[in-house]
Parts: sequence; structure tokens; C-alpha cells
Amino acid sequence: MDALSDVMSAVRLTSNVFLDARFGAPWCIASQIGPEDCLPYGPMPAQIIAYHFVVDGHLFLRLDGEDPIEVVAGEVILMPRNDRHALGSAPGLKPAVIDHLIQPPNGDTPAVLSVGGGGEETHVICGYMGCELPDNPLLAALPRVLRINTIDNVAGAWISESFRRAVEEFSTGGVGSTTVLSKLAELLFVEAVRRYLATLPEEQTGWLAGLRDAKVGKALAILHTQPAHAWTTDELASAVSMSRSAFAERFAMLVGIPPMRYLTHWRLQLAAVRLRESPRAIAQIAFEVGYESEAAFSRAFKNTFGITPGDWRNKR
Repeated sequence: MDALSDVMSAVRLTSNVFLDARFGAPWCIASQIGPEDCLPYGPMPAQIIAYHFVVDGHLFLRLDGEDPIEVVAGEVILMPRNDRHALGSAPGLKPAVIDHLIQPPNGDTPAVLSVGGGGEETHVICGYMGCELPDNPLLAALPRVLRINTIDNVAGAWISESFRRAVEEFSTGGVGSTTVLSKLAELLFVEAVRRYLATLPEEQTGWLAGLRDAKVGKALAILHTQPAHAWTTDELASAVSMSRSAFAERFAMLVGIPPMRYLTHWRLQLAAVRLRESPRAIAQIAFEVGYESEAAFSRAFKNTFGITPGDWRNKR
């Protein structure tokens, strides 16, 4: 696997389709994923990536402080930080109140919305990807909006074709189509991130620039997939075929912090998720993420999150 794929597998996104919406121009709605959208599938994740796939027609996306973006049939727009936004048939329309018009989900069928005037029709499938990491470095580094076209094959022919077929199945109520569509949305997100990485200037610094770098990206993938190993800067430098000094300098320049501090941060993020998801003893979770001592783990955890691991677990 490449570094991005390794890191994404460690991040563990979960995806759901929550709304099948059909609009007739003129129309405009405000949108932001909330607990009520996640409730049929579980609690609201710590981090959310909202997405909309335009099946037919077109729409304009508006984010505060930015120019409207026109999105046409076949395009998927993703909001890595779940920013509140407006969708409409034209720029400048006032969002309508639509909560009372939404038909709630029924089994495997998502909520349904049909609203607007008698003009041009637009069909949109809305979903989200959730991540339980309290602080996801990938989402923090991405722009407010990503977009990808499933028709021009920029996502790769098989992803594009599979996504379009899943939408056809979804639109006709095909069994399992919601699950398939959700998983394909995750693949599209990875491809959108990959393409965004390719646009970054060579002089760019930050977590994404580190991920793109052949040596630092490999180191990030190693840390993300093997956090329990007792890594040292020397050993990590050797794993990516660099001298210790050159590696430490390059990692800190691109990522912004030294390798071992990054490893500590990642271990604690993983531990925070496992404390919420698993009944395993705190000492066991500490060991799983690379701590030999529960006391050392508890001190580091409290320094980062402000509360003890036990209190964090009890807050779920």
C-alpha cells in the first residue's frame, strides 16, 4: 500500500447515506450533519465529512465567506470539517425550512425529501463519513471543500463505474445498495485527497506535505499502522533509509513537530477511541498503543485531554 492508503486504513472512516433528496427549481436549503442525521446509524462521530452526490440536474454550494460553487450531475462534493452550507438551484436564494417535509428513514432506506418549485429537477444523495479520532490530522489539513467527478474517470474507471451502478441500484431500491454506496463514497474520498495532494506546491509544508513526501510519508504510514512498537528516531530513520539528523530535520520541517512527539499524539488519539469503544482494561489499552506503564499512559492522556482515561471512558 502507499502512504495515504496506510494512513487512511488506520483512520477508520465509517460511511452512511442519510438522505435521498429531489428538488424542483427554485429551491434552497441549509445543510449540516447533526445528531438527528446520525441517530439511525449510531451516535454522532467525533469528526464528520459531509458529502453530496448530484445524480441529475445541478446545484450551487455556498459556504460562508466563499464564492458559490456550481456542482453538476456526476460530481461529488465533500466537506471534510462538516461546515454549515447552503445548497440551491441558484446563488442568492434564501434557505427554506424543510425539517417538517423530510420523511424519516425506514430500515435500509434513508430519509427522503422532495421540495421546491416546478422548474428544473435536481436529484441529490446526501451522506457522511464519520471518524472517532478526536483530532484527525488529515481532516484538519484539508480545504473546506473537495470535489470529484465520477463521469470523467478522474477517480479511476472502476470506482466511477461502480459508483454510478450503485446509484442506479439505490434509486430503484436495490437490496444492499446503501451499504455499497457508502463504501464507494469512502473510496472517492481517498481519491479526492490523493488528487488534492498532487496539486500542492513543492514548497508546501504541513501534515499533507509530509504525507506526500516519499520518506516522511513512509514514516507517517509506519507510525500510523504500528503505533505499539517502541520506536526511536534512529530506528524510524533507518526504516526510511535516512540518517537520523536528516530525517528528524525533514520530518519536523514538513509535519511541524518532531517524530516522537507526533507518535505520542497519535497513540493518545487511538487510545481515546478505544476507551470509548472497548470495555478492555485501561492498562491493556495503554499497552496496545505503546505504553509499558499505565501510570505513564494516564499522565500523558490527562496532559492532552484534561481528564483521566477513566473519566474519558465514562463520558461516552
